Amino acid sequence: MRVAVLVDAAFFHRRYKALVPEWRKHSGQHVAEQLHQWACDHTRFNATGRISLSQPSDLYRVFVYDCPPFIGRKQHPLTKRDIDFGKSDLATFKQAFLQRLPQLRKVALRLGHLSEIKNWKMRDQVVDDLLKGKRSLDDLTEEDITLDVKQKGVDMRIGVDVASLAYKKLVDRIVLVAGDADFVPAAKLARREGIDVVLDSMHAHINEALYEHIDGLTSMAPKPTASGAANNQPAKDYAVNFTGYVATMRTTGMPGTIDPRLHPASALPPTGGPVPPAIRPPDAAS
Repeated sequence: MRVAVLVDAAFFHRRYKALVPEWRKHSGQHVAEQLHQWACDHTRFNATGRISLSQPSDLYRVFVYDCPPFIGRKQHPLTKRDIDFGKSDLATFKQAFLQRLPQLRKVALRLGHLSEIKNWKMRDQVVDDLLKGKRSLDDLTEEDITLDVKQKGVDMRIGVDVASLAYKKLVDRIVLVAGDADFVPAAKLARREGIDVVLDSMHAHINEALYEHIDGLTSMAPKPTASGAANNQPAKDYAVNFTGYVATMRTTGMPGTIDPRLHPASALPPTGGPVPPAIRPPDAAS
């Protein structure tokens, strides 16, 4: 069972910030390594979508799609301050992130480009606050208005790689780490060629209509709750709740639970408790 993992980095960064409370403390190198770890976790599942130590999947490659950061200079429309974006924290982080990725095992970095940057925009939350009367124009700060930066060529590269993997029969399963419907045409093509297509939504809500175009839904990243435990959303036929167990063990040292609806009774411990050593991955073993 060969698996390819395709990661939309823009989506990954948005979800990482939502799922990791202390994301501001993490360097670009650290986030790149975490992306790689979560991508590699997909190899824990065999052809039936269940955890297997004797027959784990083989990682073909991790494809990461991103764009270089904007490093030019612009005058801020509100404060008239001249800003060197090449020296910003975001540019430093992004450069470190992109530098680290190709150094990791079986990672292929696919870079698109930024569209011509002409406009500025207010953050969505700021617009919402203005419309609701919670803020006034006099309250705006420099951080409320950002460059309108758009990626180009990323979706096209994802589509080309999916088509190549499917037509050449290079893999048996494609995992898409993405969050919008742009991947649907590529997913439909892959499924027609007999490829198992799994969506890793990183716990983001997906439209119900997307279920028609995927064979499984999962999230390798732990979803924090008030208690600090991982809380994974339901999947179709992918062992997502075991992933929550492993991720919780890795990040907190505390075991999670398995949803008995996703596993045969013979493989489950009583009352959905800790995973038996026989089916526990090496790095989660006690």
